[in-house]
This record gives sequence, structure tokens and C-alpha cells, in this order.
Amino acid sequence: MHCRLCNSDRLLSVLDLGATPPCEKFLESAELDLPEPTYPLHLRLCEDCLLLQIPPLITPEETFTEYAYFSSFSDSWVQHAKTFVDSAIERLGLDESSFVVEVASNDGYLLQHVVAAGVPCLGIEPSVNVGAAARERGVPTETAFLDEELAAAVTAKHGKANLVAANNVYAHIPDLLGFTRSLRALLADDGWLSIEVHHAQNLVELGQFDTIYHEHFQYYTVLSATRALATAGLTVVDVELIPTHGGSIRVWARPEAVAGEPSQRYRDILAAEEAAGLHDVDGYRELTPRTQKVRQDLLRYLLDRRAEGKRVVGYGAPGKGNTLLNYCGIRTDLLEYTVDRNPYKHGRFTPGTRIPILPIEQIEKDRPDVVVVLPWNLEKELTEQLRHISEWGGRLVYPLPHVHEADLSNTERDAR
Repeated sequence: MHCRLCNSDRLLSVLDLGATPPCEKFLESAELDLPEPTYPLHLRLCEDCLLLQIPPLITPEETFTEYAYFSSFSDSWVQHAKTFVDSAIERLGLDESSFVVEVASNDGYLLQHVVAAGVPCLGIEPSVNVGAAARERGVPTETAFLDEELAAAVTAKHGKANLVAANNVYAHIPDLLGFTRSLRALLADDGWLSIEVHHAQNLVELGQFDTIYHEHFQYYTVLSATRALATAGLTVVDVELIPTHGGSIRVWARPEAVAGEPSQRYRDILAAEEAAGLHDVDGYRELTPRTQKVRQDLLRYLLDRRAEGKRVVGYGAPGKGNTLLNYCGIRTDLLEYTVDRNPYKHGRFTPGTRIPILPIEQIEKDRPDVVVVLPWNLEKELTEQLRHISEWGGRLVYPLPHVHEADLSNTERDAR
């Protein structure tokens, strides 16, 4: 294995999560007695350029051609997208003469707001099913994977983009250098590129190991993102810290000829990463013990509830939840079932652990004692949605950043 950014063979093991199935390969009942492929999930750090990465053991085509994730099922995520669009229009002065491209545009959760603002746009989305949902919303969408050939075709037809948004996709690309060139090819020479991606500082410092799964090929600090974008002549000019996915970064980049000096905010975040030890190999060595502690604490909590005879179910079936369930070895003896808003997942089973996925109404019917929330990064939103389980004495539990029960009498958390 060589680093996909700098081609170094100096790759240091940071966290080995064993072998797990692909996180979005939800099983149908007919598949439960069939073999299930698993792949190593082993995070490494390039000692030369400091890019965190896993081997490209599955292809994007295997994951995204028919995808189980629809962004619009999260109300807070749709609102996050609207806030971004509103601020980008104001910041960049976008209007009916502008052109916006979103890469990995999913079901139109973001570009619907661009359409509503009267700004011409195009989504590029490889998943047939979610791309169709976007078009039903009135969002122009190209069903394809972005590469340099497609970028040339898009710009020949529509012109160069004033804004290219690539939110939560920069981690999903094994051909990092080719994809970065494709982003640059879409962009006008005076345009802006906005990338949102989970911040590796939170992954390491808070032990957010469940953000690691096979469709995430690399994990970025601001330093490593800067180095990656520079390979295609893109210069980072600003960075925002945003709360999504347990703590992400929004990176603003421009072609180097027009970039100018980076913002003070960019310098401050780089300095914070360096102070956390993440501009050096040694800063990554604590991830394994932090991850092991989360597993031990969660299993201890679930085993104690089992010993008390409590009924425990899950809420949500996100990809990150499947990393957590498989690494911790949680199956139906500890989590009877989980529920999800996405009807695509109903009647299916979580990969590896084979936990049934049911409609959310099942919680109302069964009134379980404990509900474990797998998309813990949506804690504020889901605590409000599930506060009513306190009416029958139900407890709401979040596994990360540490195992804790939500205080259902108010929005504050009661840490265990």
C-alpha cells in the first residue's frame, strides 16, 4: 500500500477495527443464510504527508450505484444546506447569471435551495435512485461519477462554475489526485470551491472511530486537505469549523492565481491542529486506546441493562452505526432491533450484525426501556424528536463521544 496523496510507502498503523462488511450493504431476509463478504477496516497514517487513509478495498461503483442514504430524511441536514446556500449566495454574489455545481448532490437536499433562489445549477450524483429523487424535486442532475472526462463535458455544455460544492464527498474518492483535478476543471478561473468533510482532529481527539468505514478512503486535517488541493493548483483561503458529523471543516479554496492571502481563521485552525499534535506522527497514537474505551463502556452499559431485564432497541441505521455495531460485537441479544425514517431500509437487516430495521412507529408500539441512538451526531435534533419516550420511563442513550443518557427533561445531557 502506498499513500494516495504522495505515493509514500511509509504508512503507520493508527487503528485496526478488524474486518467488517460494507456499511451500506443492508441485507434482505433472503440473504441472511448466505455468506457475507467482509473487508479489513484498518486506518493508517502517511508519515510523510500526514494523510489518514484506509486501503481502497471496495470501489465507489459498488457503494454508490444504488445507495441507501437519502440526505433529506434529516431535517437538520436540510436546514444546514439551506443556511450554506443562503450564505454562499450572499458571500459570492451569486445570481441568475451564475452557475453552481454540486458534486455528490444526493437527493437534491442542497441544490433545491439554489433552484429556489433562481441560480442556475447542476447536480452530479452517481446513485441512480437518489438522483431520480433529486430530479423529482426539480433539481437538474447528471447521473454519473465525476472524473476529468465528465468535467470537460459539463463545462462544454454549461460553462465553468462560479461555485463548486463538494460536501461530504472528498473522503469518498480513492483516486484523490484525479478527483481533485476534476474539481479544478469544473471551476472558473475566478471561482470558488467549497468542501465539507469531517475534521480528523475530532476523530482523533474524541475517538470518533465510527466515522471510519470502507466508503471513506481518507480523513482530513486542514493541513492534509491543503496539501491535497494544492496538487491541482487550488489554494485554501478560508476554513470554517461546523458542527456536522460530530465536527467538520468547511474548506474554501480558489485557483492559486486569484487566491490571495489566507484568512486568519485558516491560520488559527492550523495552529490548533499543530497544538493538538496532529502535524506530527505522535499525535495520532492515542486513537486506539480512546476507541477501546468507548467499546468497553458501551458494552458494559448494554450488558448491565440486559442483566436488569430491560428492553433495549436502537434508533437509526446510518453507515457509521454499522462500524460501531460490528466493532463492538453488538447483535440482537443486546439490541433487539433498530428503527429508521428511510423506508428503503425497512424490512432489511444491518450488515454483519443482522439487526432488524423497522419503521420508527415501532418504538411507540413497544415502549422499550432504552433507545440507543446510532446517529449520535444528531443528538440535539433527535433528543427533541424522542423526548416523549420519557412518558413511559424510557431512557435515550448516545454512545459517543462517551456513553451517556440524555436528560429528557431539558436539552442538557446527563453524562454517565
